[in-house]
Amino acid sequence: MSGLVRKSFDSPEETRPFEDGKGKIDLVDLAGGAVGRGVFEPGWKWSDHVKPIAKTDSCQAAHVGYCVSGRMVVVMDDGEQQEFGPGDVMIAPPGHDAWVVGDEACVLVDWQGFADYAKR
Repeated sequence: MSGLVRKSFDSPEETRPFEDGKGKIDLVDLAGGAVGRGVFEPGWKWSDHVKPIAKTDSCQAAHVGYCVSGRMVVVMDDGEQQEFGPGDVMIAPPGHDAWVVGDEACVLVDWQGFADYAKR
C-alpha cells in the first residue's frame, strides 16, 4: 500500500473564522497532526480578533510556519519584534501578539500552532 497522502486547503476538514470576519484558519488533518492555512485580512490583530476566542492575555500557541503572501508583525511579550513577509519561515514561541501590515491579506501555512488556534 502506498504512503502517499493528498489533502487540499480548498476542501479542509475544518474552518475556524476570526471575530469580525477578519479572516479564518483552514485545517487539514494529517497523521502527524493538523496543518493550517491562516488567512489574516487587513486590519486583523490577534489581541482584537482571536483573544476573545482564546481568552488568554497573549497567543499561547507555538507556531512554525511559512508566509505565502502579505505581511505580519509578531511581537513577543518581552518586546522582541519581527516582521514576516512572502517566502519567510517563521518560528514564534508562545506569548505574543501579531497584526497584519498593509492592505493585503497575510496568508500563512503553519505546521505546529493551528491545531487548537481560534478554537471555540
